[in-house]
Amino acid sequence: MNVKNCMKEFEFRFVTGSQNLYGEEVIEKVRNHAMEMVRVMDGQISGKLIFKDVVTTPEEITHLIKEANYNDKCAGIITWMHTFSPSKMWINGLKVLNKPMLHLHTQYNREIPFDDIDMDFMNINQSAHGDREHGFICTRLRIPRKVVAGYWRDKKVMEEISNWMRSAAGVVTGSSLKVVRFADNMRDVAVTEGDKVEAQIKLGWSVNSLAMGDLVTEMNKISVDEIDEAFKEIKEEYDIVTDKIDAIKYQLRIGIAIKRICETGGFDAFVTCFENLYGLEQLPGLACQLLMEQGYGFGPEGDWKTAALMRIMKVMEMGLPGGLSFVEDYTYHLQKKNELVLGTHMLEVDPSIAGGRIRIDVQPLGIGNRNDPARMIFEGHAGDAIMASIVDMGGRMRLIVADVEAVEPVKAMPKLPVASVMWKLLPDFETGVKAWIYSGGSHHSVLSYSLNSNIMRDLAEIVGIEFVHIGKGIDIDVFKKDLILADQMWKIK
Repeated sequence: MNVKNCMKEFEFRFVTGSQNLYGEEVIEKVRNHAMEMVRVMDGQISGKLIFKDVVTTPEEITHLIKEANYNDKCAGIITWMHTFSPSKMWINGLKVLNKPMLHLHTQYNREIPFDDIDMDFMNINQSAHGDREHGFICTRLRIPRKVVAGYWRDKKVMEEISNWMRSAAGVVTGSSLKVVRFADNMRDVAVTEGDKVEAQIKLGWSVNSLAMGDLVTEMNKISVDEIDEAFKEIKEEYDIVTDKIDAIKYQLRIGIAIKRICETGGFDAFVTCFENLYGLEQLPGLACQLLMEQGYGFGPEGDWKTAALMRIMKVMEMGLPGGLSFVEDYTYHLQKKNELVLGTHMLEVDPSIAGGRIRIDVQPLGIGNRNDPARMIFEGHAGDAIMASIVDMGGRMRLIVADVEAVEPVKAMPKLPVASVMWKLLPDFETGVKAWIYSGGSHHSVLSYSLNSNIMRDLAEIVGIEFVHIGKGIDIDVFKKDLILADQMWKIK
């Protein structure tokens, strides 16, 4: 697994634009200013910021961008025009850029030095001038980019840059993401299907399939000692409330085998299917939960899109509190003025969203026609969150993000034998659910307490897919019209 443990493992090139007209003394001042800015910002933003000198010629610009393109550590570039930088110099470089880009519109000094300002100061500090020139050529070339404006030391500017870095990290991770599906899409479900070729073209996701027998073969290679060691670890971390230890150890065997297959094949996300359990004694439950906790993306029932989305969101949230998980909208609590959604799945909810102690139990499962599976049982914690779903609209992908409020359960659910989380739709139940259904959102989604709609919007804009946001301010009639207009716009694209 290509796991990164910290956002600082993603590098971003800070590129400062100028020109030779001003002379070397001015260029040196520009360089010093830029280096100071990088030094200060790097300590306050999520990714690793690297100063890449002041570029003054087309050759320097093109060389720098080509180097960024082919450097696996580079997740994007940040451009800033300290002085005027004629934009025709940038054309060849920007035409070949294939990494995410942020245009920082700022200036080194916060205020005008009214008593001392002269033409030397004006010549050096021309960001208001130079960034407009740079903005034109990016727009003329249709370069997708994030524009952040404001004083570079301000918290808001730092936060916007940090959030964009998380989006860029997700894009770069997705560009080489491999998903493995054990068996195929189940039954006649539509939303879990999709165009895998389009997904690889737009997002980089490579979706592969293995037979369930391949998993069973790998399971048979797992030693008892490996399973016993894994059992010791979970026994220390979780409350085991059953005496059916063999059932728990069987799940550990499944999990170790899936992880080994993923490591060998370079897969960072996986998909299971309870319609085809050839050779398995249990439906994978605890196994999937433990792997999600380790950073793998997961989707059930053949849902490769949710598995891939979950994996890149795992990368994007690194270092942030809250957690995220695959969830499914299961049933409603329709008490007036307190309408809630109960989200869960048969077994597979990520323990990173748990609000308290987690217990492991073995309970019957009335589906799959197999032995009772082990699973973690817990309740998700309260807090602001988003639901994200990516769907295939036929010729294009659509990323749907809804703001929600996760809440404490209204009452205890002692007979519910699976992990669960409860949330309130925004702006209200009726509007929220109508908007989700009109936009084609899946019954599977990724619930995240750590990411927000702006980060997800940046992700969609970088890769060039449609973004739909459902939040507090929407009017359902306007929302429906916007969907119709978006359909026409994306057909033209």
